[in-house]
Amino acid sequence: MTNIPYKIYLSEDEIPKVWYNMKAVMKEKPDGFLNPATLKPCTAEELNQVFVSDLVEQELNTTDRYIAIPEGIRDFYKMFRPSPLVRAYCLERELDTPAEIYYKFEGTNTSGSHKLNSSAAQVYYAKKQGLTHLTTETGAGQWGTALSMACAYYHVDLTVYMVKVSVQQKPYRKSVMETYGAKVIPSPSDNTAVGRRLQAENPGTGGSLGCAISEAIETSMTTENCRYVLGSVLDHVILHQTIIGQETKAALDKYNITPDIVIGCIGGGSNFGGLIAPYMGDRIEGKNNIQFIGIEPASCPSLTRGKYAYDFGDTGRTTPLMKMYTLGSGFIPSSNHAGGLRFHGMSPIISKLYHDGYIEARSVEQTKVFEAATMFARSEGTLPAPESAHALHGAIEEALKCKETGEKKTIVFGLTGTGYFDLTAYESYNNGTMTDYIPTDKDLEKGFASLPKTE
Repeated sequence: MTNIPYKIYLSEDEIPKVWYNMKAVMKEKPDGFLNPATLKPCTAEELNQVFVSDLVEQELNTTDRYIAIPEGIRDFYKMFRPSPLVRAYCLERELDTPAEIYYKFEGTNTSGSHKLNSSAAQVYYAKKQGLTHLTTETGAGQWGTALSMACAYYHVDLTVYMVKVSVQQKPYRKSVMETYGAKVIPSPSDNTAVGRRLQAENPGTGGSLGCAISEAIETSMTTENCRYVLGSVLDHVILHQTIIGQETKAALDKYNITPDIVIGCIGGGSNFGGLIAPYMGDRIEGKNNIQFIGIEPASCPSLTRGKYAYDFGDTGRTTPLMKMYTLGSGFIPSSNHAGGLRFHGMSPIISKLYHDGYIEARSVEQTKVFEAATMFARSEGTLPAPESAHALHGAIEEALKCKETGEKKTIVFGLTGTGYFDLTAYESYNNGTMTDYIPTDKDLEKGFASLPKTE
């Protein structure tokens, strides 16, 4: 349709006033948390010891399809939402494809990613509860940046454990977080017992998201008036990110467009879950037949090569057990992986949808990801984050299939952020020193050996 503008914007009044709870629509719900000591379902009281109480309530909500967004959060959202839905005309011409390609661009805020959607909500509820300090982990740095922005806005102190190799690759991410008032600690560190133990067990390790989670949780448990928050994986994080999918659907509905394919990158699953939510709800109810594709790094392939099992969410084995596709909490991804998407497990919601056949999953090597990112930068003019470029790679693959078959499909993908803090990785790709790492079955067995016995 040539009458569709390059960018489809919603008005401020069209910013969603509710989040979309996929669990209320799912025919079979994801299995709940287990207490690792008793192997019994976790109670709200147990979860409240670690997490913010209103977030626990959202985490356990399986009945309300829509959950109201408080005005104090919507006021924050107005600073950077709605985000644009862009028709990738230039990429279409570059590929010479009959496909129509759209991307939902979440990189227009200072954090450079979609993470601000959930950080605003989580800090708002922490402030409402009267908490004065939060702890968290961050991989590539988008979540830590977003959370530091939200903590500055709501006046809450923040400690961030950032994966050590990411600190080395992206030092200016640390600088931005500190500008917003956060304390940033490379992980694993000497600040916590679990950090010291993990360094002793893995000398020279570049760390992992699971390792950083362990340190953040330990710090939250020993800090007064403090709770732990995280930027992906859990159900309430996907809930907050559904503002992405709702805006996408509202924008396409203006032109009576229903996508044939929706694609997202997947690490913990929050952006992908948020993008697909309203369309997935309709798919479950038989109202569409959209193809949903999650793209993950070949170096950390939790969906494509993981096991569907109960596992800890952190390397230190301190979290409740979650039923998810996982490589084992003991799996530490290769430090040569240039992006985020380093988590050993996958969102319980995304895992369940994948297990039930609603989602496809693919893995891709990072050199191919950067090849796609470079093509996009040169044709569309935006430098994508390495994480986002996984989804981009999938969109290009599908568009080229349309070129081969002559089918005119509508493809929507999530461009979750920008790559301006990832120039070390781009430099590595440009000068030919970037390498691909795909774990062997033997490598994966080491992680699987760490899975807890739940029977």
